[in-house]
Amino acid sequence: MNTVARHGTAAGTEPVAVIEELRVEVGGRAIVDGVTLRVLPGRIIALLGASGSGKTTTGRALLGAYPPGARVTGEVRVADGLIGYVPQHPAAVLNPARRTGALLGDIARRGVAHLPRPRRRAAARERVIDALARAQLPADGALLRRYPHQLSGGQQQRVVLAQALLLGARAVVADEPTTGQDPLTKRRVVERLAAVARQGVAVLLLSHDLDVVHALADEVVVLRDGKAVEAGPAEQVLRAPGHPWTRELLAAPPDMRPRAGRADTGTDAVLDVRALTARHGRTPVLHHVALTLRTGESLAVVGRSGSGKTTLARCLSGLHPHHDGELLLDGKPLPRSLRDRDREQLSAVQYVFQDAEAAFGAHRPVLDQIARTAVRLRGVGRVAARAEAREVLSALDLPAARALRVPARLSGGELQRAALARALLARPRVLICDEITSGLDTSARRSLLGLLAELLRSGLVPALVLITHDLDTAALADRVAVLEDGEIVEAGAARDVLTAPRHPFTAELATAARSMRGRAVD
Repeated sequence: MNTVARHGTAAGTEPVAVIEELRVEVGGRAIVDGVTLRVLPGRIIALLGASGSGKTTTGRALLGAYPPGARVTGEVRVADGLIGYVPQHPAAVLNPARRTGALLGDIARRGVAHLPRPRRRAAARERVIDALARAQLPADGALLRRYPHQLSGGQQQRVVLAQALLLGARAVVADEPTTGQDPLTKRRVVERLAAVARQGVAVLLLSHDLDVVHALADEVVVLRDGKAVEAGPAEQVLRAPGHPWTRELLAAPPDMRPRAGRADTGTDAVLDVRALTARHGRTPVLHHVALTLRTGESLAVVGRSGSGKTTLARCLSGLHPHHDGELLLDGKPLPRSLRDRDREQLSAVQYVFQDAEAAFGAHRPVLDQIARTAVRLRGVGRVAARAEAREVLSALDLPAARALRVPARLSGGELQRAALARALLARPRVLICDEITSGLDTSARRSLLGLLAELLRSGLVPALVLITHDLDTAALADRVAVLEDGEIVEAGAARDVLTAPRHPFTAELATAARSMRGRAVD
């Protein structure tokens, strides 16, 4: 039967690329095992799965790019025309020494080399302008004169997309294009990829972001341990999943708010922030921020990229001392800089970073690095510290045997648990988690949020600050504070702020998040 895609192309059209029974083995282990795909023009296929499920390896197979030493069987056929690749970190594939106009101009000139010399320059410029428009970038001189590092992440992503379109790509592999982005930025990425599909370009989307998959996908293929366990139309797979693993991926995360029967949060302020004004050099980035965090309470801080969320977290933890105002811990002044805080104050405010791997030394076993926190901050003996580290890791469902490995041999979710264990060994009064779920698949994200919820309920963590771009994650907290341009524009109970926002910016964030869940970009 000839069906019609959401993005307007008939499903009976000749495929741009076909993958049949692809198997990729590395070191005797299959990381892709028997995957079959038909990539059709104008349609968006989403590969959904946990970290390590084989999404990126399958996507890069269309480019003929495999891990070193891989043994590949099966078949990958690509029709005439190139396959474009938009990586999660686009700066890595842009030449840092060349301006944007030069990067695009070089490609455009190759496509008009057959024209008479007098016409080539004008024709190349027309092709650049057309590619910029198709990638939703302005064709102005200012942008074309900039180097890649002078572009925002979203602009870099669109330049990479424009390059692919200039090369005549008939399909684009988009690898986690929205990781770590706020709802407004996500919506722009979704609109951009939907526009490319409407132009007849096939899109293979590799993502763990369910909102983005809901908004974009015509078809969904669910991978687990390299195998496709479920595939079909997006509405069918996402609304009525047939496989238990798909249902696991789509399950909602646990609530961090108090359970029925548990006492409400305490009245005593664990952390009090008064008139906090911070700067980078001479540039102000936070303006008179005021917050109060009470015993048993979780606070989510949300806002677009660059709004000051991470700077606020770093001020609280003593990592950004260039600020004015007051920080009070249990009613007592908290020094601005880590260097001026005593061991008790260092223990009391602990920071878990977004990039967990970068927070660990590369060459020492993770267990030793976790145990060192108890030695350094609480004066615990080394043997006792290792025993305590093992106990905490067990409570966080991370086998101590895995923690004996160096960081590079643990998955992203395992490293986040290890980073959380290290912070818990300090026995903090306030735990600050900065975008710790942004790079995780839905299953790992739900598990980690469940751990945080249980830590709050058990009292092991008296208070939690959750820095996040994700409104679904923020909705699980007791309270939400919304940052825009360094100011808190709205704060209150999470349910009130996110369902009935008073400030226009909060409403814009909430509308952007709802529009993707409601597939408003169709």
